Amino acid sequence: MSPVIAAICCFIAYFFVYRFYARFLGSKIFALDPLASTPAHDMNDGVDYVPTARAVLFGHHYASIAGLAPMLGPAIAVIWGWLPGMLWVVFGTLFIGAVHDFGALVVSMRNRGVSIGKVAEDLIGHRAKFLFLLIILFLICLVMGVFVRTVAGLFTADYYPESAFPTFLLMAVAMVIGWLAYKRNANMNKLTIVGFVIMLASIWGGLVLPKPDVSMDNWIVILLLYALAASVLPVWSLLQPRDYLNSMLLYLGLAAAYIGFFALSPEFAAPAINASPADAPPIFPFVFIVIACGAISGFHGLVSSGTTSKQIDKETDAVAIGYGAMVGESILGLLAVLACTAGFSSPESWSEHYSSWTAADTLADKMLAFIDGTAVFVSTLGVPMAVAQAFIALVAVSFALTSLDSGTRLLRYNIEEIGASIGVNWIGRYTASILAVVFIGFFAFYEVAGQPAGLALWSLFGSTNQILGGLTLLTVAIYLRQRGRNFWPYFIPMIFMMVVTLSAMVLDLNKYWTDGNMLLTVVAGAIFAMSLWLVVEAYLRMRRDGTPAPAGD
Repeated sequence: MSPVIAAICCFIAYFFVYRFYARFLGSKIFALDPLASTPAHDMNDGVDYVPTARAVLFGHHYASIAGLAPMLGPAIAVIWGWLPGMLWVVFGTLFIGAVHDFGALVVSMRNRGVSIGKVAEDLIGHRAKFLFLLIILFLICLVMGVFVRTVAGLFTADYYPESAFPTFLLMAVAMVIGWLAYKRNANMNKLTIVGFVIMLASIWGGLVLPKPDVSMDNWIVILLLYALAASVLPVWSLLQPRDYLNSMLLYLGLAAAYIGFFALSPEFAAPAINASPADAPPIFPFVFIVIACGAISGFHGLVSSGTTSKQIDKETDAVAIGYGAMVGESILGLLAVLACTAGFSSPESWSEHYSSWTAADTLADKMLAFIDGTAVFVSTLGVPMAVAQAFIALVAVSFALTSLDSGTRLLRYNIEEIGASIGVNWIGRYTASILAVVFIGFFAFYEVAGQPAGLALWSLFGSTNQILGGLTLLTVAIYLRQRGRNFWPYFIPMIFMMVVTLSAMVLDLNKYWTDGNMLLTVVAGAIFAMSLWLVVEAYLRMRRDGTPAPAGD
């Protein structure tokens, strides 16, 4: 099949399923009320709870969930061919991932904007909350550690050091915009235009200015310090404006890449299915694990219930923000599949890059396929290849850092909740943020036999992420069942995700044990045990008849 025909079919699916199924979930399953008050209004504190216009919040939410993962996951998974990844990215999103994000947002929004772990405590019990919090702790530490190391690698001289200048200039511009908009009531449309022009001009600056010569380890430290600052600052001062500007950057990048793709009309350099690539894990269940955030992601539930639910202005905004933003991320994941399969010049060059599971030494090498393939599409529009590569590298890095600042903030919330659960009440915003950065840094520097544990950590992150996604679906299903509503749109995807993910974890555990990697064995074993425990707790809860609904409808 032609890549163009395949992409058109995918976009048709996006349109019709969003048009009908998303609205069905909003109106019939959750009965969203545009007049109902939301936590952003009821608990407005100017720091975390802030009523936000739908377009701005969509940009923040989209940028927070559309980090490195929807680009990196498909860039790894296409080793099994273009068809499995494409099907999972599109249909996994429409019937599982977007459903998951939307449900987590609505349930949290109707429970004072609390985290999904706290919702689980109300619905299932106190032990459920504590287990949720521990799984979330491992998940965020793993994925943010991977993101930090991958971005640090992209900043080094071997990859795209020219992306460092525009990345950090964007942070400064975002803080100025946040101050002007929130403190001076400046016109947001004018600020957006000025900020966007500066952002585009900074790409040229990165190309002509001297390239920074900083080691990967030093970049990791710099990025961790940035994450610490982003965790403690008010959302209006950095997260909202930076995510909003980043979303503009992503919209432009997606538009340019897809227009170039359709203009180029390339052929697939990869086979439709490559069932048994060298030294790779089995395609089932691992294609569902490697492509996490591009299809379904437990991390998205943390964003939905951690930051977005505290800022949503109207209940009805949840359809576009919760379900719609996930469709947007899927479009990014689809681009990654196309770039890493049709962006190569020949089947021979694709086969060389994907000759085996470990052919590319690092996760930064895996990102190289996405950046270069997408740059080929953009260069079709007459953009010089070097500029196209710098632009796409900036897109990739910016969204990884957006997830880093949101993820660190979410980890801060998580650590504070764990402390409160065990009676340690002295863990406040600053202490929790420092602990969060230390935990992330551990996995950013973690190595096995002197080598970065990139692929191993990515697989463990994928399994943990998908387990949390399944558990979030289960929580939403229980919420709906207790209110006498149709819970099957959540219960059926939950069964699928739990079976697939627990199967993958069994295989991973065996590999970690065989390789003698005791740390990953212990971490994976603990997550596996806690997940089974949570499922049992939920099953026992669902068997009870006549359980009253908790506070907060």
